[in-house]
Amino acid sequence: MEGRPLKDMTIDHICFAVKNLDDSIEYWSRSFGYRQMTKVIENTRQKVKVTFLSKDDSVLIKLIEPLETNGSLMNFVSRGGGFHHICFRCNNIDEKMNELNEKGLLTLVPPQPGEAFNNHNIGFMLAKGGLNIELIDTDEKAALI
Repeated sequence: MEGRPLKDMTIDHICFAVKNLDDSIEYWSRSFGYRQMTKVIENTRQKVKVTFLSKDDSVLIKLIEPLETNGSLMNFVSRGGGFHHICFRCNNIDEKMNELNEKGLLTLVPPQPGEAFNNHNIGFMLAKGGLNIELIDTDEKAALI
C-alpha cells in the first residue's frame, strides 16, 4: 500500500477563504477571467457561505466566506484569508479516507453531507505541512447558474 499510486484521485477544486464573497467574485472575474458557476450556498455544517467559479480549461475555484458562528475561519479571514484547501475527487470517499489514514494523513472531519455538493458526502483530512485536504466522490455542484 505504501508506494501504490492513487490513480483515482483528481483535483476537483482549490478553495480560498475570503471576507466577502461578492467582492471576491468580482475580483476573480476581473483579474483572472473566472465566472460564477453556482449561486451562493449556505453550508450549515461547515458554517460557511460557498460559491464555485469556473473558467474554460482551468481548475474550479471555490470561495468560502465564514458565517458569524465560525470563529476560527473568521479569525483567518480577518488576517487576510487566502488559500484554505485543495479538494480531490475520488471513487469512494470512505475507502480513500481509510487508505490515506494508513498513509499517515489525519481525519479532521469524517464523511458528512455537503450542501454545496447536493448533499453528497465530503470529508476533510490534514496532510504533511499543514495541508488541508477535502475529499469528495461526486462532480455534482449545487445551485448551478
